[in-house]
Amino acid sequence: MRISVPKEIKKHEYRVSMTPDAVAECVAFGHEVFVETNAGMGVGFDDADYVEAGATICKDAAATFDAGEMIVKVKEPQLHECEMLRADHTLFTYLHLAADKPQAEALCKSGCTAIAYETVTDKHGRLPLLSPMSEVAGRMSVQVGAAALERHNGGRGLLLGGVPGVLPAKVVILGGGVSGTHAAQMAIGMRADVTLFDISDKRLDELDQIYGGRLKTAYSTRSAVAKAVMEADLIIGAVLIPGAAAPKLVTAEMVRTMKPGAVLVDIAIDQGGCFETSKPTTHDEPTFVVDGIVHYCVANMPGAVARTSAMALGKATLPFIWRIAKQGEKEALNADPHLAAGLNVADGFVTYEPVARDLDMEFKMPEWLSA
Repeated sequence: MRISVPKEIKKHEYRVSMTPDAVAECVAFGHEVFVETNAGMGVGFDDADYVEAGATICKDAAATFDAGEMIVKVKEPQLHECEMLRADHTLFTYLHLAADKPQAEALCKSGCTAIAYETVTDKHGRLPLLSPMSEVAGRMSVQVGAAALERHNGGRGLLLGGVPGVLPAKVVILGGGVSGTHAAQMAIGMRADVTLFDISDKRLDELDQIYGGRLKTAYSTRSAVAKAVMEADLIIGAVLIPGAAAPKLVTAEMVRTMKPGAVLVDIAIDQGGCFETSKPTTHDEPTFVVDGIVHYCVANMPGAVARTSAMALGKATLPFIWRIAKQGEKEALNADPHLAAGLNVADGFVTYEPVARDLDMEFKMPEWLSA
């Protein structure tokens, strides 16, 4: 199969979808790989590294898209990239369509087959291609939240872990999945006062067993969250409904009850955000203030630590890339229901029901996909 790796163009997105090592593995199995010039520069890989791995360097995005059958990216295609997609293309990337109707419509119009990293599952029902970036985002959330709490950044002027004789900051984490768990690890490590909310008794019990008294756990109800929001210095939103829009767990009314200079970090912003006052931001201008509360809502958080993120993502996606390249997308999707769970668009229709519902678009599964 011909595999293409375009350069990422989203604001301050430095990651690359395939490292030279991944390219070399695909070439060794007889596939052709086309890499847009300078695609890996943001993570320290130059064109010579890709040539040595066996790739062909393309002069621009148009040539890269044109050369490939499978387009492997990191972030969702921007609208002018969607115009370069064809009906014979398979797009493999993060899509997050539930919060992006223009992109969903553009992908449908292209006729391509679009497989979203974030809804591919494994035999345990986990999300193996979302997990690496969720781990990064969870760990980063505490890091950026701690910085936002500094007074010169508009925060309350608190050190997350306090000092002897001075209480630590109160950190509230909404969601006990991959991002929330990694956020908790970091916040505990920085000696903050950490409370994590979730709606799964089983998960809360697991976390309590792991962290004991170092982590407070609480069942998530509207009233319990509202009370915690009033007392929190830093709130991290880490809720996820796979492929669907995130629920708004913190309302604008709750935000108005918070301490001036408190901080909200919305990891769920790719899925529309879990705070009612959230809106996507960029690494250029990562924060904004609403009612005296600092909001950090960068939609591609892991892009800031691009080399770590690219290598973590690459090792997770490579087995799936191999499978699609070896079998062809239709055969691979029919052979693996977990990969098929990642199918979001095919034959001009949305094929992932939560996305279709959230965007009020027609849902239709392709006839060639087995039940």
